[in-house]
Amino acid sequence: MFDLRRRRFMALIGGAAVAWPLAARAQQPKVPIIGYLGATTAAAEKSRTDAFVQRLRELGWIEGRTVAIDYHWGEGRNERFAEIAAEFIRRKVDVILATGTGAALISRQATAVIPIVFGLAGDPLGTGLVDSLARPGGNVTGLSNQAADLAGKRLEILRELIPGFHRLSILANADYPGGISEIREIEAAARALDLEVTPFEIRRSEDILSVFDAVKGRTDALYVVGDTFMNSNRTRIATLAVAARLPTMYVHRDYVEAGGLISYGANIQNLFRRAAEHVDKILRGTKPSDIPVEQPTKFDFVINLTTAKALDFTVPSTLLARADEVIE
Repeated sequence: MFDLRRRRFMALIGGAAVAWPLAARAQQPKVPIIGYLGATTAAAEKSRTDAFVQRLRELGWIEGRTVAIDYHWGEGRNERFAEIAAEFIRRKVDVILATGTGAALISRQATAVIPIVFGLAGDPLGTGLVDSLARPGGNVTGLSNQAADLAGKRLEILRELIPGFHRLSILANADYPGGISEIREIEAAARALDLEVTPFEIRRSEDILSVFDAVKGRTDALYVVGDTFMNSNRTRIATLAVAARLPTMYVHRDYVEAGGLISYGANIQNLFRRAAEHVDKILRGTKPSDIPVEQPTKFDFVINLTTAKALDFTVPSTLLARADEVIE
């Protein structure tokens, strides 16, 4: 009788031991999911992704442990952005990190519920991403790279770089929502400097060569309005600029690292670190509408001397002294 009671007691204890970890696992909180909508490719955006993930880690969000990140890459195509946004909605991600203006706009069209943080946008007000910088409204917030606001500074650099600078050509993606305001700012700055300006708007990679054919020998410099499409074609543009012996200004360092001559713009890695801070606030309960859109605090001025030599172009020592980085 005693043995029977003992066996029943041990069976009861054993069953509880099995049930306890199962119950504990069932009670564990759900790990939040970040839907990472990369505008181009994983390789092209690695430095941005690394900066974002590193800052998340510093804030206590460890990928694979306390947060999950679902990476998808749009390859610069709007139709892919829409597909990815729809997938994030199906998965019910907790927040979407959209790495460019186009990706953010399409995500905003897809959902008014899931919070969206844009890693960078050239003109978040003009493109309708937010209602105001201080109070974004809706489900979207993020970081502006002030691309249009820096147009005047870039033209002043070109004037110092190029003796007798008088004619400027602009290369822009006709489908880029922020391009209109940036071209407007470039033209206003050019008028103040008494420059002749000719804009060229394209929609396909195949159109880039025709623009260089049109401007060769007819302009003193080229200004490339940056967006996902241009970034995807940055190596081609840099190569054609060297072949045309055309000094070219870009909006951030990625283009110069790909062989472009010169860039001035927001430090993109810093923007993505701060985007992680926006995501952190949202995951901890703050509404996107209550998180102001932030402006850049760090800017990079980068010169590629290897490209300058290929252009047979001498960069003034005054510019070299002010550069944050000189690539040789």
